[in-house]
Amino acid sequence: MDEHDLDEFAFETRAIRAGIERSAQGEHAEAIYATSSFVFESAEEAAARFSGERPGNIYSRFTNPTVRMFERRLAALEGGESCVATSSGMSAILSVCMALLRQGDQVVAAQGLFGTTTSLLNQYLTRFGVAVRFVPATDYAAWAEAIEAGRTRLLIVETPTNPLTEVVDIQKLAAMAHAADARLIVDNCFCTPALQRPLALGADIVIHSATKYLDGQGRCMGGAVVGDAETVGRDIFGFLRTAGPTLSPFNAWVFLKGLETLALRMRAHSENALVLARWLQQQPGVARVHYPGLPDHPQHHLAAAQQSDFGGIVSFSLSGGQAAAWRLIDATRLISITANLGDTKTTITHPATTTHGRLSPEDRHAAGIGDGLLRLSVGLESVDDLMQDLGRTLA
Repeated sequence: MDEHDLDEFAFETRAIRAGIERSAQGEHAEAIYATSSFVFESAEEAAARFSGERPGNIYSRFTNPTVRMFERRLAALEGGESCVATSSGMSAILSVCMALLRQGDQVVAAQGLFGTTTSLLNQYLTRFGVAVRFVPATDYAAWAEAIEAGRTRLLIVETPTNPLTEVVDIQKLAAMAHAADARLIVDNCFCTPALQRPLALGADIVIHSATKYLDGQGRCMGGAVVGDAETVGRDIFGFLRTAGPTLSPFNAWVFLKGLETLALRMRAHSENALVLARWLQQQPGVARVHYPGLPDHPQHHLAAAQQSDFGGIVSFSLSGGQAAAWRLIDATRLISITANLGDTKTTITHPATTTHGRLSPEDRHAAGIGDGLLRLSVGLESVDDLMQDLGRTLA
C-alpha cells in the first residue's frame, strides 16, 4: 500500500500501518536492519547516492530502513511532511537549534521548560552568540514584548508544560511567531499526536522525546523532529547527517511497536490521571493539584478545545514543603521513584531537586517549581492501588 493511501484512514490504523517497508523476504512485522553500511551495485551508484542524485541507503548514521519506517509513521501521525529521528529528545532540540540558528539570532522560550532544555538554551546556546529570553508560558503580552522582528528566529514551548501542566494556545502563539517571520517549536511529549497535533494548529516544528509515551514502557532512548520537507527534511536532516545524533535501528523498532498501541495507552493514561487528580483534590495536606482535566485548571477550556483528552501527567503541591514531599515519596511502595515519564508504570519525582534541580532558586521560583511540588506520571495500574499507595502518607 502506498504511503499516501493511508491518509484516508483513522489515527489508530496509521499508527499500525504507516511507514512499513517490506523486504524481499515479505516479513509481516517490521525488520530491524542492524547494519552500519550498505552495498552499492557499482561505483557510479555509490557516487549518485552520496551526491543525492539517486535515493537509497548510504550509511546508518543518516539512512537506515528501520529508522526510516519510524520517521514515516510518526510524520503520518503528526501530519508532517518529514521526520528526523534522533538519539534522544535533547538531541532533537539541539538539532533544531544548530540547524536553524546563527550568531546574533534570538530565541524566545517559555519559563518552566524541562530543566535540561532550559540549561541547553541558557548555558550553552548563549556561548555562541544566540540571545535567549524566557517569558511566562501563558502570558501572551510578554511573548509579544519579547519577540523582535528580524532577530527572533524561534519560539519554543511545551504544552502542557512540565511539570505544572499549563496549556499554551498554539494558534495564538503561531500567529505571533509568523508575524515576526519566526518559527514556533512545540514539544508535544506530554500529549503525543494521539491527543494533540500542533502542526494542524499552526506550529512549524514538533519535538518529541520518544523515550516517553512513544515508547510507553521505558525501554529505549530516542527523539524526533517533525515538520515540513524543507526545514526538517533538508536543514535538520543535514545537521543529523553531519553531526550524527543518530537513533539506533533497534530503538527505532521498539518505538514502531510503541506507536501501534499509542492511542489505546493515551486514553487509558488520561482516564487514570483524571480519577487520581480528583482524588488528590480531596486529600489533606494537598495545597493544589495541577491537571488540565480539572474544571478549575486555568486553561481547562483551552485544553478541551486543543486536545482530544488531558494526558497522564498530574502534579500536586503539598503544604509541608520539601520535607512533606520527600516523606510521601519515600513512603510509596508501588509507585516508582524515577524522573522518567510516559511509562506503563506510574512514576513520581520531586522536580525542584531532580528534573529542575540545576536551575537557580530564582529560576525555579519564576517557573513555579516550589519545594512541595510533586509530579506523577500516571501509569496503567489499577487506580485504586495508586490511591492506596499515596493515601498512606496523605492521610
